[in-house]
Amino acid sequence: MNYKILGAAVLALATLLVTPVWAQETPTVDRTSTGGAQTLEDILRRQQQLEVNDSFRSENIGNPEDAPPISAPLGTLGGVSDSEAWRAIRYNEIDPTTQVRGPAAEVLIQDGGVPWYKLREGPVITYGGLALLGFIALLAVFYFIRGRIRIEGGPAGTTIERFKAIERFGHWLLAGSFIALALTGLITLMGRSFLIPVMGPEAFATLAAGSKWLHNNVAWAFMLGLVMTFVMWVAHNIPNKLDWQWLKAGGGIFTKGHPSAKKFNAGQKIIFWTVMILGVSVSLSGLSLLFPFQMPMFADTFGVINSVLGTSFPTELAPHEEMQYANIWHSIVAFVMMVAIIAHIYIGTVGMEGAFDAMGNGQVDLEWARQHHDLWVDEVQAKQGKGESS
Repeated sequence: MNYKILGAAVLALATLLVTPVWAQETPTVDRTSTGGAQTLEDILRRQQQLEVNDSFRSENIGNPEDAPPISAPLGTLGGVSDSEAWRAIRYNEIDPTTQVRGPAAEVLIQDGGVPWYKLREGPVITYGGLALLGFIALLAVFYFIRGRIRIEGGPAGTTIERFKAIERFGHWLLAGSFIALALTGLITLMGRSFLIPVMGPEAFATLAAGSKWLHNNVAWAFMLGLVMTFVMWVAHNIPNKLDWQWLKAGGGIFTKGHPSAKKFNAGQKIIFWTVMILGVSVSLSGLSLLFPFQMPMFADTFGVINSVLGTSFPTELAPHEEMQYANIWHSIVAFVMMVAIIAHIYIGTVGMEGAFDAMGNGQVDLEWARQHHDLWVDEVQAKQGKGESS
């Protein structure tokens, strides 16, 4: 037997068994030698970015029953040393009094900002940015493979009114404000990482301040556009059996045929309800960020979720925590909306011939309308015929 190989195998097995990375739970550490304080093992685990059970610190905030005699060191503090007092502040285990009467004035340290910052600067920016770039690349590949959806047989040369002026105003108010919000939001979220190296901190500071001001104020136009488009088009976006037939045919995007549709087809209805539902959500989280002390959103939401699903989400949140949850949710929903709107912009511009005219001047080619919204054309012409006959 090769004892060298056997020894190497035993050593490798022992290494796997004792390496902390493979541990499923935080190991129990004997702190009797340090009187309950952290040990060298704790320090090393932190340096290796491994899990450390902090309960020995959060619970070690001073117990008067353990106080030494007054004649002993620290006796006059009643068993609470300076480090223990700071730990009590660190883990929000004290009930402070303050002369300041502002909101959340009694919150001295809110350490939830650290995981929030890591989540915001890490997964949110990384996956959100990759989703945008990846989807744009996917549409570019699709365009080169499928090409532009043409009007079969060419345009008719006559037009039919697709949208009235008030409808186009509501659409462009919503679309224009969303684009402004998306750009200023991306600058605020990602600018520190991508723009400061390019333009310098001074120029970026001016850009960031302007972006924040625009973002906060353009939001009101977005919410107005959201209400207008909902009121004008909700009746045309109620799902029906016809939508299932449209979806089974792929909307004519992958084939030459065009399934029947009324004023809005199933694809447009999906975009409509995506914008409405996510638009309301991103608006509420935005309002919560603008008015964090007046409009906390997540504590009550978590309470409802807990009562329905039996979960244990926190229901007592400091204003700082409310803002952190709102900020993360606001960013995630905004990224999903941006992906959906990019698809909508593609179809309405380069992806389909004649589609932009619907929101450009409100008039679309009659043959385009017959191919994509034939049932709607029949309804319009039937109403026009009744009007002429009367």
